[in-house]
Amino acid sequence: MGSRRTPGRPPLPRADIIAKALEIVDGQGADALSMRTLARELGSSTATLYRHFENRTELVAEVVDHLFRHAVSGVGELSGMDWRQAYRQVATAAYHAMKNHRGALPLLLERVPSGPNAMLLRERCLAVLLENGFPPHFAARTYASLARYVLGFAIQTGGTGAGADTGALKAALSQTHPATAAVGDALPISLDEEFAFGLDLLIAGLAHRLDERDA
Repeated sequence: MGSRRTPGRPPLPRADIIAKALEIVDGQGADALSMRTLARELGSSTATLYRHFENRTELVAEVVDHLFRHAVSGVGELSGMDWRQAYRQVATAAYHAMKNHRGALPLLLERVPSGPNAMLLRERCLAVLLENGFPPHFAARTYASLARYVLGFAIQTGGTGAGADTGALKAALSQTHPATAAVGDALPISLDEEFAFGLDLLIAGLAHRLDERDA
């Protein structure tokens, strides 16, 4: 009598695999993400994963797009909106989505995001810019600047350094660096505040450039 075949591992939903991959990079960093590590964390095998993803590159693309799905979910209807309001809404939603998953941010540097959610966010933002009179080349550069700005700030979040002791700072610098001491009461500035302030400057500069072109 022949031996009975042992049942194979149950199939894994693709969404569960992506969620676990994002959990790994959030907790251990982007370098920790490998097919072997992911299979171990899932209690599965690499063979099972390769039924869903051809290689790590394809997996990374899916994880990155999952990140953009969080950004898209934070953006409301943009059509017909003033571009300044839309630009701020997209920037803020993307910033918080990336800030909440900063361990995954190095994955965005491996390749240009081109998944359906990344493309949807780009499409909706570009559509508003074009509706508001941005020439195509200016709209493209405006969105690119937004993307770089958001990523640059988000990747800096999560620092553990203690805030500056403003009293000690002023006392130490009052003689050698009086200008720095003079602004000591305004320090430290949270990264979120810097992000919002810089975004205001970015929008004001873009509005000025657009007005110059119209004139």
